[in-house]
Formats: sequence, C-alpha cells, structure tokens
Amino acid sequence: QFVESDDDEELLFNIPFTGNVKLKGVIVMGEDDGTHPAEMRLFKNIPHMSFDDAAREPDQTFSLNRDPAGELEYPTKIARFSNVHHLSIHFPKNFGAETTKIFYIGLKGEWTEAHRHEVTICNYEASANPADHKLEQITPQTHFIS
Repeated sequence: QFVESDDDEELLFNIPFTGNVKLKGVIVMGEDDGTHPAEMRLFKNIPHMSFDDAAREPDQTFSLNRDPAGELEYPTKIARFSNVHHLSIHFPKNFGAETTKIFYIGLKGEWTEAHRHEVTICNYEASANPADHKLEQITPQTHFIS
C-alpha cells in the first residue's frame, strides 16, 4: 500500500497529535525509482495546512536519498521541534517522475500529555481604584515577648 500524488509530484501530509511531541527524526520510504520524494519540508503547529500555505518558510528542509528499505533516519533540530502538537510534511519534488509515491513515514520522538485548558476571561486593573479597596481602621498593636 502507498500514497500517490494526483496531478503532479507534490504531496502534503497533515498529522495532528493528541499531545505534545518532541520530534527527533523522520524516516521516509518510497520506490527505488523516480517516484521517490527528493525533498521534504517540515512545518510545525499549522493546523489545516494547504498547498498555498506551503509557500512559506519551513521549519526544516531535507534533501532525501532513495530509501526503499526505510534505513535512513533524518534527524530534526530538536530545539525547534520540542513542542509539536501538529506536524505538516510537504514533499515538493521527486526524482523525475510525474507523480510521487510514499510507502511509509516514520516519526521518532517523545510524546507527553498536552496541557491545554479553555480560555480564561480576566479583567486586570491598570491602576488601583482606592474606592474598590476599602480597609477597616487599622489599630497598631505591640507584641512584647518576656
């Protein structure tokens, strides 16, 4: 089984995670011919990414070698991919065929549970209003220790 591009050699995968991932490496398997992807571009935390969004600068780019056995792991910049909740993988070109085929994409990293909470609506005072902060009369007390 494999994924094959439709009209041209471009492919785009959107991968949402259920938690936060520290992505350490990527493995890509394709045929040992012109349909194997030649370049991979990684984008982090752009949900619902489209081909129009792929024109922006990626977080990391890789030049791929043909790897039909899945033996090559491409290491990511861990500092840049330490808090990923959505990963987009764009394959803009291949080794000369009209379409691109991918048999396997492997992701290596560490998963942690997401710490997401709903939006909290807060009001903050730019400067204190003395009328809001009434204090009862303070009587000074002295405490002696004998």
